[in-house]
Amino acid sequence: MNKKEINEIKKQFGSDSGLFTIDRVLTAFVDAEKNVKLTQARAFNLIEPDECELITATLKKVLSGTVGKNLSEYEFPKDASLEGGMQRFYYEVLQSKLEDEELNKKLIETVAEKMEYVSTYALFTAHCTYSVLKKNKMDELTEESDTNYRFIITAVCPVTLRIDGLVYNEENNSIAKNTRTDRIVEMPTDGFLFPLFNDRAPDVNGVLCYTKNAKKPNVSLVEELLGCEFSMSYDSERNTFKKILTGVVGEELDYELITSVNTKIKELVDQNSHETEIPKVDNNTLSQILWESGVGADKLEALPKVYEKAVGDKPLTAQNLIDARTVVAMPSITVNIKRDAVDKVKTEMINGRRCLVIDLDDPEIEVNGFEVKTARPAAKTEEE
Repeated sequence: MNKKEINEIKKQFGSDSGLFTIDRVLTAFVDAEKNVKLTQARAFNLIEPDECELITATLKKVLSGTVGKNLSEYEFPKDASLEGGMQRFYYEVLQSKLEDEELNKKLIETVAEKMEYVSTYALFTAHCTYSVLKKNKMDELTEESDTNYRFIITAVCPVTLRIDGLVYNEENNSIAKNTRTDRIVEMPTDGFLFPLFNDRAPDVNGVLCYTKNAKKPNVSLVEELLGCEFSMSYDSERNTFKKILTGVVGEELDYELITSVNTKIKELVDQNSHETEIPKVDNNTLSQILWESGVGADKLEALPKVYEKAVGDKPLTAQNLIDARTVVAMPSITVNIKRDAVDKVKTEMINGRRCLVIDLDDPEIEVNGFEVKTARPAAKTEEE
């Protein structure tokens, strides 16, 4: 699923277009010892409006964040559709529309058993229906429905124990220590959507996973609960990419090369922003990018071996390799450069010393909030 397809589903939550319904919601509470303390399935239209609003916001959060970073697509293994496979299981849950009590119980127990979590948590699983409108040749939506996209979406929410210090008591008009202990359901840290919404149609061959913390995703949710092969995390891909570049380019890795590579990978991401497949960078793609960035053929000869040692034949997620800004840092000095300004900065040897040169094309700059001129008037001589 690309960003456009995810946003199309995301914006339906809470909308009044008449094209989208949350049909049924299954909620559960699991303690730190993996004991299921509550399981409840309800028709969404019978839930109080205030509670509906909170549940909708919770489910919508599972579709937030950056594709390839917070949102990752995983393909089920080939045997997952067979009896006992996780793809088969979630398809049965989807088909039941959360109306099968035994299947609902099995779903909650499967989550509690297979997924590792650091604390108590609440689980929200909803069956939803979205009437997908057709598009004309101008890529505009028509009033005719093409198909119904039915999906389940699950949010895993930490439950925190909250004991407030002092509270105002309206009954006796006083401020005193709170004697109540509340268990607050927070916004989700993990979740998934099944099936995928690819090319504006259901795709049961994969699942979309959400993680709030891209640096430390819940691997057990992907591998144990969903039965998919976990790919590298955001941090792992970035660190691996740095090792590959350093191993190939070595001491020639400078400001100009780094910013050029960053720009070219960003162009790759932009060019494929509307494609269903998330853009990847493999050995051949990286070789072309480095060549266009000025890396010589002698250096590129080492790339296949360095790449294979780092990741084998697996491609890297392009979005995870780029930076919104370039940061040049040294002890006591840090310079942040936006992507559209990298060409205004260069490195130069001046009087035998390496210098960072910034093109100040604007006649005025700010220093600690004060506007100053970039060029001072020449000092007056004694004759003047």
